[in-house]
This record gives sequence, structure tokens and C-alpha cells, in this order.
Amino acid sequence: MTRTKPLPITLIAEGGLDAAGLPTSHLAWAKANAFAAQRGRLLALPGAEGGLDGYLLGIGPQANRPKLVAGLAAAALEPGEYSLAGDLDDPTLAALGFRLGAYRFDRYRKRREPVSLVLPDGADAQEVEHLTEAAFLARDLVNTPANDLGPEAFEHEIRAFATRHRMKVKVFLGDELLSQDFPMIHAVGRAASEAPRLVDLTWGHEGDPRITLVGKGVTFDTGGLDIKPASSMLLMKKDMGGAANVLGLAHAIMAAKLKVRLRVLIPIVENAISGSAFRPGDILPSRSGQTVEIGNTDAEGRLILGDALTYGDEESPQLLLDMATLTGAARTALGPELPPLYSTDDELASALMAAGLATDDPLWHMPLWAPYEAMLNSKIADVNHVSSGAFAGSITAALFLKRFVKNAAAWVHLDIYAWAPEPRAGRPFGGTDQGIRSVYNVLKQRYS
Repeated sequence: MTRTKPLPITLIAEGGLDAAGLPTSHLAWAKANAFAAQRGRLLALPGAEGGLDGYLLGIGPQANRPKLVAGLAAAALEPGEYSLAGDLDDPTLAALGFRLGAYRFDRYRKRREPVSLVLPDGADAQEVEHLTEAAFLARDLVNTPANDLGPEAFEHEIRAFATRHRMKVKVFLGDELLSQDFPMIHAVGRAASEAPRLVDLTWGHEGDPRITLVGKGVTFDTGGLDIKPASSMLLMKKDMGGAANVLGLAHAIMAAKLKVRLRVLIPIVENAISGSAFRPGDILPSRSGQTVEIGNTDAEGRLILGDALTYGDEESPQLLLDMATLTGAARTALGPELPPLYSTDDELASALMAAGLATDDPLWHMPLWAPYEAMLNSKIADVNHVSSGAFAGSITAALFLKRFVKNAAAWVHLDIYAWAPEPRAGRPFGGTDQGIRSVYNVLKQRYS
């Protein structure tokens, strides 16, 4: 029998079953099945003639409840059309959580019919659509393996993105990086079979506030001559997660038509091994004029970001923000769900943290602790790009990047993981979005 209307999913908080206004038969069924609105518990409600009347979704107690809790239902449901009812604190976030939880990466397997949603009353349809598209763009790119998303293919994807949004595109390719003064990007990517490149995208009116986004685009990271062990290389297709999330954020900004002059800079390399690979102990020039001693070739991301940040900083943007899957130290300190946030503007950092907590896109403000700059001292160059010890790895990486920012009114660095090792509300296993909603919501408040 074909359904003609969406199946309702009723969200129920812990202790709220009796007050949910359920039909007597559904209430009795829930109690018979020991449904106590445990978070993530999904209970099918039998209907007449063996059909379904809908589902109950337990959302648990208020304490620590994910804003995207409705995504737990979408991840478990069969394809079809559904609606949301019950305890919807924020209809827009409830709908967004459901849509994000329904994500599935089907490029390499049989495509499944979608789990779709009729938006609840009060939900902002455009906001849900824009933020879903932004997250799915980032996830699809991160999930695509490097054999199908090397530097050339990634540039092609970015060009297609730019065409859809009517952005201007400029690309510095291969040895042009040297003639145009991007020596660190060239050095990191020159050993690969596909040339390194820097993609420069612009959108918006020249006179609007300048917002520049920089994303680390390492399509695969072997570690270079300081090669990673096999276990550490398994997820390195996601080392372009910063670039993927920057593109997702850019999509949300442009879809919402924020009044900004947006610039997106993505240095794209593969950190490969060959006779031309850069070496530990090399001294690299940089666009900023600083000389950089290479302490470890597996810390390549901060090198390509250094040149890109210098380039973006030259036009003194209102905000210069970078995202990068940069350090294992960030994961050790804060785990995979909570990216460190570094900023030269404490007020902006506080706003980003608040926006992240409000939208299930958390960030945690970390210090740019100046005394640790001594850990980057070099005896033969202006700076070493890795610290001299095992401590404060995420902070020293941020301090290194800060050296390349002089003119921007505010700089923000997000050391993201871009991967969900375990599924959770609104985030299936695999490549994931981080930082998009938090940054977008702050920019929307300022520039809508």
C-alpha cells in the first residue's frame, strides 16, 4: 500500500510521555514496550491493517541534549517521507538535524532512496536548505578518496563550485607558484605526480566588508620523507577537510546573500614522496619574507597555509579565517568533536563559541600563548615550523600561522578534525562538517 502523506515522528522528552497527547492506543503501546523517551530510542507505532501510524523518538533529558537530536531518527529510518511533531524547541534546528542525520555517501555503492522531510511549522526553509547543502558539500568532498580527488580533480570540483556561484577564479599552477612568490606551497607539493596549485575565488561587491577564508587542501598526506606509519595514513584522504569545510561555509554565505566581499583561498597539494620531495632540515623561503626551517615534513599543512594567509592578509580583510585538519595534538586535547578555536579577537571568539553551542557546532577558545613562541626558535632560520618538544602542539601550530597575519582586522584559526569516528546526532560516520554553522551564524548577524 502506497502512503499518500508523510509518517509523523513525535519527539518526546524524558518524563513527557503521559503529557504528549498521544492517542490511547499509542500510549499503551509505548508503555508496553518500555518506551521511556530514552535518547535515540525509536519506536514504531502500529496502525490499522498492519500499517504504520508513525514513530516515537525519545530525546532524553534536557541536560546535554544535542540540538540536532532529530538526526538520530533520520539515520535509522527506511526511505520515505516523514514529518516532525512533539517537543520541537527550535523547528529550524529540528528540521536541520533530521536532514543532516539522513546523509548517506553513495558514490561507490547502490544509491538508496532518500529519507525526506516535510518541514515543521515555523522552520526556516531556506536556512535548512542552505546549511544542509553546505554540510553535504563538505562531507562529500572529505569522503571521496584521493584516487578520485587528487589536486587536479579537486581544482575541477572547485571550478564547478565557482561556476554555480558566479565567482571569479584565478589559479596559480606548478612552477607559476615560484614566479608568483608562493614558495612553500610549491615545495610541499612538488614531489607529487600532479602539480601543486593555489585557487583564488572572489564573490560580492568590492566595497563590502572583506571576508577571506583559507582552507588547507592536502588531498593526501603520506607524511613526506618523515613518512607516517600505515595506521596513521588510513584517514589521510580527509587532510583536505579544511578546504572542504571552507567551501561549505562559502556556499552558506553566498546562498544567504550576505553583504560581504568574499574571498576563498585554497592551496592544493599532495604531500608525496619522490626524489624532489622537500626534506627535514631544508630552509624554505616564504611569501612573507621569513625563512622557515623544516623540522618535520609531516607538518606540511601549516607551510601551505603560511603562504596563503600572507596572500590573503595583503588586502587587509575585516576577517581572515582559516580551517585546517592541522594537528593530532588538537585531538589529544579536545577530542574529535570539539575543534580548537584561536583568534586575535577575543570578542569574536566568544561570539563564535556561543553560536557553536547554539547550533550543535561546538568550538573551544584556546590561547595564543606568546611564551610558547620560543618553542619555534631556529638557530639558522627565522623560525622552525614545528616545536622543539612534545608539548602544546596545537598552540605552537597556531602561533606559527599567526606569524603570517599582519594586516587583517581579525584572524581566526580552526584546527578541525572533519571526521566523525562514531555516528552521533546529525553526524553519520565519516567525513563531517565542522565550523560551518558557528561561523555562518556570526557572519549572518553582522552582515545580513
